[in-house]
Amino acid sequence: MKSYMIKAFLLLVFMSKISNGSVMFSSLPPSLSVVASPNEGQVLQAGEDSITVSFGLNSSIANQTDESYKFVKVKLCYAPISQVDRKWRKTVDNLKKDKTCQFTIWEKQYDHQQNMSQQFEWRIEKDLPTATYFVRAYVYDSGDEEIGYGQTTNDKKISNLFKIQGISGRHPSIDIASICFSVFAILSLVGFFLLEKRQSKAKK
Repeated sequence: MKSYMIKAFLLLVFMSKISNGSVMFSSLPPSLSVVASPNEGQVLQAGEDSITVSFGLNSSIANQTDESYKFVKVKLCYAPISQVDRKWRKTVDNLKKDKTCQFTIWEKQYDHQQNMSQQFEWRIEKDLPTATYFVRAYVYDSGDEEIGYGQTTNDKKISNLFKIQGISGRHPSIDIASICFSVFAILSLVGFFLLEKRQSKAKK
């Protein structure tokens, strides 16, 4: 009797998680194949460079159907190397709490007519932080819950990674002006010293 009650309780907890929309990443099938234009290790500049992303059904999954696919969201995600000691980027299996993929770069209704090939270009935004990234796409059902995914890296998230160099907030012209001002100040000081020395000799 106790065993039956425990099983019933666990079932209720499981059903409660489902009703609350708690989708676990580990439960999702890799139903999409995703490719991004950056080469492994490539460094891109925020506010200047662009990324081309293409995706479609994962052909390695036999008899896959996309009838339940309603929306697609493509996200830029932090690689593990850029999550170390940064709890605000932490990976959590519960997608409601996961902080891996914080930047949605494209979202649209799923195109059933082009399920084998969809592509877009995204210009890297200026406020993106410097980090190492990969690209991941999620497909959603009519209830706006994740039911599949695909990503440009492997399961351990260590391959096909690229870096984005964020804007530091200092413009090169400011640095140049600062250097010129410093040089001018030094030359002025030297000139003033030589002038004082010459005037001192003239008085003698």
